[in-house]
Amino acid sequence: MSSLELLLIPLGFLVGTYGTLVGAGGGSILVPVLLLSYPRLSPTHLTSLSLLVVFFNAASGSVAYARLRRIDYLSGLIFAAAALPWSIAGAFAVAVIPQRTFDILLALLLLALAGYTWWAAERAMAIRPAIRGHAVITRTVAGEERGSAYRYSYNLRHGIAFSVLIGFISSLLGIGGGVVHVPIMIRLLHFPVHVAIATSQFVLAITSASGSAVHLGRGDLDSTDLVHALLLAIGVIPGAQVGARLAQQFRGTGIVRLLTVALAVLGLRLLYAGIR
Repeated sequence: MSSLELLLIPLGFLVGTYGTLVGAGGGSILVPVLLLSYPRLSPTHLTSLSLLVVFFNAASGSVAYARLRRIDYLSGLIFAAAALPWSIAGAFAVAVIPQRTFDILLALLLLALAGYTWWAAERAMAIRPAIRGHAVITRTVAGEERGSAYRYSYNLRHGIAFSVLIGFISSLLGIGGGVVHVPIMIRLLHFPVHVAIATSQFVLAITSASGSAVHLGRGDLDSTDLVHALLLAIGVIPGAQVGARLAQQFRGTGIVRLLTVALAVLGLRLLYAGIR
């Protein structure tokens, strides 16, 4: 085992900490880093490796957020059920995507999300009036502190539609989906920031497990990939626990800004690599 491979452990810790802090699962960070570190890695190997690491990250983060009582389990199960078949489809579709197209597609997605998330950050913190209409449901999630609670409403049909799209795109690109799902849950579905992050981790644990199962069943991960995934997981699992605790110290706006900066930097770097 080389010294370069051992660096995957601290990389995993950073990915796990940051990914859980912002609810992104770490895939949006890990995929560009792996792509830049291993430029000859095929999209299939890249996404299969990333999704497996995202699973370890999301599973560990979900345990941490469950202790903090911030997960909306009902909504999470509904969103996961909607995304599940499409995350499997995305895992199959990645085998036919050309490398250059893959690089540019991921870069554009990251940059678009960065712009939208930055624009919507302050608006996401605003208190919104309760929404009404068909398919609108109201949820209450107890906070960690006694007497605290998050109460919000959202359109269930919209939530399912977004989850279908996110399930396919996230599995196709190997980013897990949290980086897409969190801004949508906050801005368009009116979830409180901390509940959106925690629930996103819960959904990610389910959808990334299904995508990883497809890749493992197809033999997309060779022995080297599995070793790399294990080294990353050694760092990701404790990192996710740290990220969940750090999330308690940040205001919602601060967390959203952290997500935005990472998306923009990585998107620009990846776009440069894809078009040069």
